[in-house]
Amino acid sequence: MLNAEIIAVGSEMLTPTRVDTNSLWLTEQLNAIGIEVKLKIVVGDDEARLEETVRDALKRSEVIIATGGLGPTEDDITRKIFSRVLGRRLQLHDATLDRIRKRFAARGYQMPEINARQALVPEGAQLLENERGTAPGLLMTEKNCTVVLLPGPPRELKPMFTSQVLPLLARRAGGTIIRRRRIGTFGLTESGVDEIAAPVYARLTNPSTTILADRGIIELHLAARASSEAEAERMLDDLSGRLEEALGHHVFSTRGETLEEVIAEWLRFRNYTIAVAESCTGGLLAGRITDVPGSSDYFLAGVVAYANEAKTELLGVPAELIAAHGAVSAEVAEAMAEGVRRRAGTTIGVAVTGIAGPDGGTEEKPVGLVYIGFANEVAVESRRFLFPSGDRYLIRQFSINAALNMVRRRLQ
Repeated sequence: MLNAEIIAVGSEMLTPTRVDTNSLWLTEQLNAIGIEVKLKIVVGDDEARLEETVRDALKRSEVIIATGGLGPTEDDITRKIFSRVLGRRLQLHDATLDRIRKRFAARGYQMPEINARQALVPEGAQLLENERGTAPGLLMTEKNCTVVLLPGPPRELKPMFTSQVLPLLARRAGGTIIRRRRIGTFGLTESGVDEIAAPVYARLTNPSTTILADRGIIELHLAARASSEAEAERMLDDLSGRLEEALGHHVFSTRGETLEEVIAEWLRFRNYTIAVAESCTGGLLAGRITDVPGSSDYFLAGVVAYANEAKTELLGVPAELIAAHGAVSAEVAEAMAEGVRRRAGTTIGVAVTGIAGPDGGTEEKPVGLVYIGFANEVAVESRRFLFPSGDRYLIRQFSINAALNMVRRRLQ
């Protein structure tokens, strides 16, 4: 199986405001034809660092894809550095220069002379036409390595790669493909999932399995390599089925669905409706549920009731109940869930009340303490959670996932 690495070039990719999304898309495309991405690197507009990165890449990878740095300005160094490392002279390609001039003229502009740099082509390189921009891509072969240079803007990169690069790499890959699957679980720690799942997958190298934790959700990522899509899917079905059997009710999805997508399917299937009442999560639970397209089919209302008076006035929670047990309690969570269900006229009501911090905790009720209430036409109940303190954002996200999972368990 061929191995690849992706080099994203550009100092802007090293700032907190820009994210390299090209590498995610390219990885998906490469996996589909059986090429495994072993490394991704972001390099700024620094000639020495990029040269060092390219030299190292040529020693270890069979496919190198560089994105960005093909523009006309001084800081666009990708073409120059790859030519230097590969020992190939840059030559002016007249037809490309003419195409760039005509592209500017078609928009009523005269081409700035610095754009002529984009018509410089390393000796022996194959030009990749750019129908959506001025910078052509480049494809070169160096010993056993295929080197591809692509423009950075996704609207230019994607059609160029799909039409001109992917077919060439697919032929070189020789027919092996990779298919992936995600199994989502909730209610166990990462080590708890591994303790149950490891005996199922530990001796397997294909499919391979990795475990990732995110806000209380533990995902198993499976990757199968095979000569056909059908064979890869069969392998994934087999391993996924055994893992689902081992992990039981903790599994909420086997195809990468989110918790909110799973409960959407169940609510539609049962023709149920839902409303939510939130205190510490401040509307974020309603936001997750309504992120799913078509959620108006089953989501009727959401109430954010931070103050005790709002809990009483908007949800009908008795003031004496709050006085006796406190706003963060099982009793109040249940009353909030039943109150929002009755007032919205839904099948299900869900409520969240807790202490997200960083202040407000006591020895009796510390930061991270959360109660989730659930009410339907036949029962009202609640669950107590104590999430790791120290991060307000994470406590709220843990709370949302716990609430969604509670709905999922009751629906199933």
